[in-house]
Amino acid sequence: MPNYPAMIARTNQMEPVPRRIRAVLNGQTVLDTDRAVYLWEWSNYPQYYIPVSDIGPDVLIDENREQKLSRGTARRHGLRAGDVNRPGSVRVYTEDSLPGMAGLARIDWDAIDAWYEEDERVYVHPRNPYVRVDALRSTRPVRVELDGVALAESASPVLVFETGLPTRYYVNPTEVDLIHLVPTATETECPYKGTTSRYWSVRIGDTVHDDLAWSYDFPTRQLLPIAGLIAFYNEKVDITLGGHPLDRPVTHFFPGSH
Repeated sequence: MPNYPAMIARTNQMEPVPRRIRAVLNGQTVLDTDRAVYLWEWSNYPQYYIPVSDIGPDVLIDENREQKLSRGTARRHGLRAGDVNRPGSVRVYTEDSLPGMAGLARIDWDAIDAWYEEDERVYVHPRNPYVRVDALRSTRPVRVELDGVALAESASPVLVFETGLPTRYYVNPTEVDLIHLVPTATETECPYKGTTSRYWSVRIGDTVHDDLAWSYDFPTRQLLPIAGLIAFYNEKVDITLGGHPLDRPVTHFFPGSH
């Protein structure tokens, strides 16, 4: 059993979205709704399902083809905004679908230039309403090693507790042995933390372990305590917390790690 809370939503669970949801493509708002629905296609996070009547009729292009999918029959549509086309990017579910899905549209996330909850942009996927993310200062000492080499040691880390993931340990850059860190061009986005500012691989001897550490210079306001700090993937390094070694967790980021 992992030592962090698991996700609680079931696959195909549906819940109302109490937030205004908008999507922009090529500078045009292609949908604006306060009637969206969360649907969990898997337990980690939901997707937005949008009433088709809340999508601009001039941007929705019926492709006149149907698909039999696991949740029912969907009619395929494309999106068009000005000279930008996104063929096959929308599935509109019919009466032959799971209860409550008829008339809802599932839009491919990457077919849209920008998604918004109220007036704040949302990255990667919808925020899970059952996920809590807290950044807490701690005096539990943490040490990070790889192949017996110390990478970081701190007596004042910031611990990030996120539902469904192991605790992440953020430390000051001055507490990291930067000689082992190799900057990379990798950039990732998180619905809860924002966009990373830097990534590093770790070099131990002649071996380079790709993209094991990251930092956020400008996290979301809820995660401001981690600004400028560095964290490592627990799945790929060895962490000692308060003098006790932690097992390497297995997560959906690294399902085969140990």
